[in-house]
Amino acid sequence: MGAYPEIEPYDHGMLDVGDGNRVYWETCGNPKGKPALVLHGGPGSGASPWVRRLFDPQAYRIVVLDQRGCGRSTPRASAYDTDMSVNTTAHLLADLELLRTRLGIEQWLVWGVSWGSVLALRYAQTHPGVVSELVLTGVATGSDAEVELLTRGLGTFFPEAFERFLAELPEGEAREGDLPAAYNRLLESPDPRVRERAARAWTDWETAIIPAPPRSVERFEDPAFRMGFARTVTHYWGRGHFLGEEAHGEGVVLRDAHLLKGVPGTLVQGSLDFGNLLGTVWRLHHAWPDSRLVVVDQAGHDASAPGVVEALVAATDAYARR
Repeated sequence: MGAYPEIEPYDHGMLDVGDGNRVYWETCGNPKGKPALVLHGGPGSGASPWVRRLFDPQAYRIVVLDQRGCGRSTPRASAYDTDMSVNTTAHLLADLELLRTRLGIEQWLVWGVSWGSVLALRYAQTHPGVVSELVLTGVATGSDAEVELLTRGLGTFFPEAFERFLAELPEGEAREGDLPAAYNRLLESPDPRVRERAARAWTDWETAIIPAPPRSVERFEDPAFRMGFARTVTHYWGRGHFLGEEAHGEGVVLRDAHLLKGVPGTLVQGSLDFGNLLGTVWRLHHAWPDSRLVVVDQAGHDASAPGVVEALVAATDAYARR
């Protein structure tokens, strides 16, 4: 079946998580249903209302939140004076635990897309017993190899767009340096014109590497969203996603896949998702015996694509019966 009908939250609030941050959360569906947490991508995208439709509203208590700095959470990363030093993976994981406790939830299914899948995997690895199942799509693990692929690596496939992407940077950094870190320095510039050009160039590159036309992202036309998104992504990507040291080039999440033993999971991956070029999702699946991999032909890195939606709903429906 396709997605469920649209629903509205029955409760919502702003959770004070410290450091001057307040995180927006909402709950939908059945207040007595199986708890499910939704983790959006980015980092910095913010939650979209359509994700509520991936769960049976009669069976699930659906918890959606905007991670620090984005969406309805405050302060927003788009504001230059927002302190990004208190926006790290460790902070986000602590926020999830605070929200779980505040809502009186002992255990929940965790759904994640793209960066949300990284956060979901690390959450399950570092907080044993609180994640009942995982449903992940546009799967990533936050490794340096993935960042390198999505910046320099894809330059071979999109050479004209890549030259424009490099042109915003000083010559030395453009040719040899860490591209997300270099862009993050521009996005932290005291000159608003420098920040605005960098945000535009970063999101133009993200748009250019969409695997098939039409290559457009409406939300990137909003200057505030564009700034907050680019600043947050480069803040994380330029610092190893705050996951610690790499493990033999594979990354911490893949290294610790054995910690997912006993947690059932479904990985829904588009066959045209460029992340597949590294084989990460297959390595994760084989290192995690309790996982199931569903590959959707002709789909990319888009959780709302035909075929992907049906696979995600099939997974949440199956886990609702556990």
